[in-house]
Amino acid sequence: MVAIIVKVILTAMIVVAIGELGKRSSFAGALLASLPLTSLLALIWLYRDTGDSLQAAQMARSIFWLVLPSLLFFLVFPLGVKSGWGFWPAMAAGCVVTVVAYGAMVALDRSFELRLFG
Repeated sequence: MVAIIVKVILTAMIVVAIGELGKRSSFAGALLASLPLTSLLALIWLYRDTGDSLQAAQMARSIFWLVLPSLLFFLVFPLGVKSGWGFWPAMAAGCVVTVVAYGAMVALDRSFELRLFG
């Protein structure tokens, strides 16, 4: 239980740091947010909990393939805001497009039996 609490606190501190840094400099906040910190932490926690480097490597490979469709969010959200949409509608549109793109990536994986996700 202590390990889970430490994980939550450390992860929350990183997210808060990104938000606070973003208030001072959008570039610096974006730079920190663009680092795969969440993925790195997840891989570290997975390896620490299981001791299985192959499982961590498979997860890293899956993350790679899922990052590609998630990049659409970072196109759709700012485009929506620039087009005059409010923050929340643009955020929702970005999330919907991302979920659809995830579905397309998974369907592509299944259709061609690519085994991108382990």
